[in-house]
Amino acid sequence: MTLFPDTDLFQTQSPKKKHLHLPDAEVMLFKGFIPQEQSNNYYETLLHTTPWREYQMEIYDKLRTVPRMIAWYEDKTNPGADQDGLDWTPELLEIRKRVEVETGQHFNAVLLNLYRNGNDGVSWHSDREGTIGQNPTIASVTFGETRPFRLRHKTMKEVKPVEIPLHHGTLLVMSGTTNTFWQHQIPKTAKQILPRINLTFRQVKRQAAG
Repeated sequence: MTLFPDTDLFQTQSPKKKHLHLPDAEVMLFKGFIPQEQSNNYYETLLHTTPWREYQMEIYDKLRTVPRMIAWYEDKTNPGADQDGLDWTPELLEIRKRVEVETGQHFNAVLLNLYRNGNDGVSWHSDREGTIGQNPTIASVTFGETRPFRLRHKTMKEVKPVEIPLHHGTLLVMSGTTNTFWQHQIPKTAKQILPRINLTFRQVKRQAAG
């Protein structure tokens, strides 16, 4: 069954991987990273079995519910680990291993975001460095509806913003100084669209309690 037939990526001989040439950034896009049938299976499993929850964050001195659902998984062996983090599922462990082999990096946590429809999105931001450190590697895997991922440089206004369509089964890796010099967003849309699930793998560094 073809859940998301908006691209011929899965029909090619091999997945398409390329590095984006952007100032102050290291960005790699791997289209068709996970084959279509596996992507379909992961999508259905994650959509229906993940204990999704709402999340509130402080915006302009007020607590607001963000327009998406989340789930957080983290190695319990990580010193100072968030004990509210969920236990890794077999599917998430499989995807993590695949991402680690491709990137050569180790990840001990993953944030799952569920964009239920076009009313869900995320505004311009850079990821907070408090627990992931400076110049982190963040590996993002997409399942479901294609959504545009936008990047803009924080200070070089002459650099045009970049828009990358993130298709079903795509891997996007941001590393080096990308998080320091660039912001990103997933804009909302009035179009009728299916849900999108995004997995962002991180190496979390916490201070052990005690």
